[in-house]
Amino acid sequence: MERIDSVKKLDESIKTCTEQFEAKIKGANGKRAVVVCGGTGCIANSSEDIQKALEEEIKAHGLQDKVTVNHVGCFGFCSQGPFVKIFPEDTLYRAVKVSDVKQIVEEDLIGGKVCENLLYIDPVTHEKVVRQDDINFYKKQVRVALHGCSLINPDLLEESLGYDGFKALKKVLTEMTPQQVIDEILASGLRGRGGAGFPTGRKWQFAANVQADQKYIVCNGDEGDPGAFMDRSILEGNPFEVIEGMMIAGYAFGASKGYFYVRAEYPVAVERLQRAIEDMEQVGLLGDHILGTDFSFHAYLRLGAGAFVCGEETALLNSIEGKRGMPRPRPPFPAIKGLWGKPTCVNNVETLATVPYIIRVGAAEFAKMGTEKSKGTKVFALGGKINNVGLVEVPMGTTLRTLIFDIGGGIPGGKKFKAIQTGGPSGGCLTEKDLDTPIDYDSLVAKGSMMGSGGAIVMDEDNCMVDVAHFYMDFICNESCGKCSHCRIGTKRLFEMLTKVTNGTATTKTLDDMKYLATVIKNGALCALGQTAANPILSTMVNFPEEYEAHVVDKKCPAHVCKKLMRYVIDPNLCKKCSLCARNCPVSCIHGVVGKEPYVIDQSKCIKCGSCLAGCRFHAIIKE
Repeated sequence: MERIDSVKKLDESIKTCTEQFEAKIKGANGKRAVVVCGGTGCIANSSEDIQKALEEEIKAHGLQDKVTVNHVGCFGFCSQGPFVKIFPEDTLYRAVKVSDVKQIVEEDLIGGKVCENLLYIDPVTHEKVVRQDDINFYKKQVRVALHGCSLINPDLLEESLGYDGFKALKKVLTEMTPQQVIDEILASGLRGRGGAGFPTGRKWQFAANVQADQKYIVCNGDEGDPGAFMDRSILEGNPFEVIEGMMIAGYAFGASKGYFYVRAEYPVAVERLQRAIEDMEQVGLLGDHILGTDFSFHAYLRLGAGAFVCGEETALLNSIEGKRGMPRPRPPFPAIKGLWGKPTCVNNVETLATVPYIIRVGAAEFAKMGTEKSKGTKVFALGGKINNVGLVEVPMGTTLRTLIFDIGGGIPGGKKFKAIQTGGPSGGCLTEKDLDTPIDYDSLVAKGSMMGSGGAIVMDEDNCMVDVAHFYMDFICNESCGKCSHCRIGTKRLFEMLTKVTNGTATTKTLDDMKYLATVIKNGALCALGQTAANPILSTMVNFPEEYEAHVVDKKCPAHVCKKLMRYVIDPNLCKKCSLCARNCPVSCIHGVVGKEPYVIDQSKCIKCGSCLAGCRFHAIIKE
């Protein structure tokens, strides 16, 4: 691609690339375009092999001049992947396997017939759905931060330019002053999507007000919540959009250097982001005097080692500087004194991905979506006990009920919904009474949870909420940096108390001690990791007091999850005396006489592995 060293060159490139991209999507170039999901989830499910097989099959049939094949970002509907989509018909095939490639090429690409066995089937109407937009999972979504994901090839700058890329950058460099950019972001009501929800424009304004010879913008891609993959998918699907957002931020408050901090466990995102930076440098969209203006900007990539605490902005800055990832006392805040002591704004991936959209359509249009205090959209990683696992972007104010049952498709197997954990380890569990709560920053906090970065884990009747709290506290203990004693020691003590609850050795005083210690940690910890560490405990104790009471008083786990409080029992009336359970038992704790006496489990030796339950064909073994 030629160098883009002026506004005129950018206009020409955008015009040419837009025509080419639209021709590809609409088939105006006389070709059909096949795209394959290139998100990490589908790659793990052989989508790269599917793409390679498509290329080979197309070549074998001599269709190279009639069909193009490339990969795109995450389609979002992860439980139905891998996806293959064909333009211009907009046909979407789901759960595609390598063995399906021959059929797709011969029946669809050559024969012009839709492969109906690969279409999505609506679980309510039982009808086959051809187009992506007609699937209920997508109908209530609005793609802002996910702009271009599942549509453009994230490795091609040309496709980004052909789908609105860098129009916003051109606008700010040619039509807006830095202060006007900040004012536009303030007017939009954009709040940080990384968890705290601090107004983005105010953060930029703080940094703009400080005089310094060097300022920095940092993109926080250290996504560490269990089950969260929002930022990873955005970086994988459209890295150019995030870079553009970072450049606009740099222009707004005077930063000439930007750092992407992305965890090394995201190799696909890292590779595509690095390639995007290099391609932009090569054509002149990154570097000195961009588009022939006075604005210069350089972007760099730094890899994190997987420390959850480095999602906290000051710990992240320490890590970039080569120090141990531990939070700094605030004030001074990073916008005043951040990276290497210079004014620094830290925004997460989703926040920066939203910025170009706001500049393109205007603050007023963006602010039409959402609620009074939470504008725009939010991306969620919907997982757990949910039919439609995947990536969801909805307007703020959408209710949990809509998210779980309309978009998410409800609970598998007809099980009853029990809770949803929002905000990851820092959030809390919300229950059936909260289903009509609008999803926004303030409403979730008022219910004892938080927005967080966007993780949403659904639980059903088979989940033990004490065990859920135990899992998150174990995670927090392992991820504490150890700098402050409240978090280093306090979370460990909380975990020990929870362990007593799950193994049946706790007392009612243990529960009182947990509540007291949780409050102490919340008020005294240095950073948000410790300050929110007790949220899963406090929210489950408030919403599910009967489960804690059952564990402590009755010494039983109602959900039959906590092994120390559970036992397997053989019903003598149902036992067929076949000895299969005894033969499957790894510790030989089941005894009886074949054909004569019912079998019995020695509870003192049973390790609660469940082999007997899984192997019994007569349903004679129960958990109690």
